[in-house]
Amino acid sequence: MELQRNEFKHAIAAGKLQIGLWNSLCSNIVTEIVSYSGFDWLLLDTEHSPNELPAVMAQLQSVQRGTATPIVRPAWNDTVLIKRILDVGAQSILVPFVQNAEEARRAVAATRYPPEGVRGITGSGRASRYGRTKDYLKKANSEICLLVQTETREALEQLEAIASVDGVDGVFVGPADLSASFGHIGNPQHPEVQKAIQDVATRLKKVGKPAGILTPVEEEARRYIEWGYTFVAVGSDLGLVAKGADTLAAKFKK
Repeated sequence: MELQRNEFKHAIAAGKLQIGLWNSLCSNIVTEIVSYSGFDWLLLDTEHSPNELPAVMAQLQSVQRGTATPIVRPAWNDTVLIKRILDVGAQSILVPFVQNAEEARRAVAATRYPPEGVRGITGSGRASRYGRTKDYLKKANSEICLLVQTETREALEQLEAIASVDGVDGVFVGPADLSASFGHIGNPQHPEVQKAIQDVATRLKKVGKPAGILTPVEEEARRYIEWGYTFVAVGSDLGLVAKGADTLAAKFKK
């Protein structure tokens, strides 16, 4: 068996817009349902969701026949957490709260086998199709996609240095934490925060790295795309369920 091609990694490298959906419900049934919706990527969150490794593996299995590339966000920039996520078959990782180039290099190392990194070796896990992928250990690094999340003033001051680290494929802006860092907690729409978000896209374009972001607001998503963001999550599974349920109940409870 040949190594699976990471369609998302190659798409963002080519500057092709990728529309995604955030997944926080920790359900393989939900991820399977939305994987057929036409999204380019699905974010499986373990940082702010009660999502543990067996459930993540089930979610990865559930999206195999859909249109979307799964991306997993570990709870932290931790070598062991990242190793375990890669071993169950994720090829794309979004590392939260990367503040500087050294932390970015640590994330890269965690996702790469030696000599490029420090990822621990197993030849029989799901990532290698249980040992069936030919030369997996030698080829795996080439299809790993590493995204790092910048979500503070301090991180934005180091943006070019972070983005320029070899092995970083894209930089994701966390609007909620960024707004808090700017003193506007709960208000990512504040003009100062929006100016910073636009500035990120401009600066990343100059260093040749794709920019990503999340917003459930259609007007904002279209504006971010116009500003140059390449991978944009336009909603969440939790939001879709809550909004749909509220709307349906309201129709009969007025």
